[in-house]
Amino acid sequence: MKDSESHDLELVRDYPVTLDRLWRAGTEPLQVVQWFGPEGVYIQACDMAFQSIGPWSCTMVGKESGQRFKLSGVVTSVSPPEHGKSDGDKGDDGRGHVGFTWAWHDPQDQRGPESHVIFTVEATETGARLRLSHRGLPSLEAAQDHSRGWLSTLRKMDYFLCSPGVLAN
Repeated sequence: MKDSESHDLELVRDYPVTLDRLWRAGTEPLQVVQWFGPEGVYIQACDMAFQSIGPWSCTMVGKESGQRFKLSGVVTSVSPPEHGKSDGDKGDDGRGHVGFTWAWHDPQDQRGPESHVIFTVEATETGARLRLSHRGLPSLEAAQDHSRGWLSTLRKMDYFLCSPGVLAN
């Protein structure tokens, strides 16, 4: 394996919700904090407005261990879904995406290797689809660790989007 190799992962989830609902859940700060982060952690501090380009950060704390996990990056692109677009129109056929850089901080608050995440949303016949791409991870081990973390995070998003009584706006 060469030092310059990077590792990527992609996860796809279909939800029985509108495209607009999925977009808001993935970009509005008050909704993101409801599901972001793997099971077993809570959000201690969060500046995650995925609605506009600019810096973001998040600090999570293990519920049992008390261990702090900080990550940060920059939102690099935001393109909300455009309803009513057709193949002949400019745009992404109603798809939307938000892209951001991603790096964990060490205990001395130094940022580690940076990678890039893209959330893409699109309408389906039964609701909406989320495609999560995480690119440029530095090693196979990092890709496996991030895959476990994202799968756990998406289980929280599943609950957030599909459970009765959960914030819908």
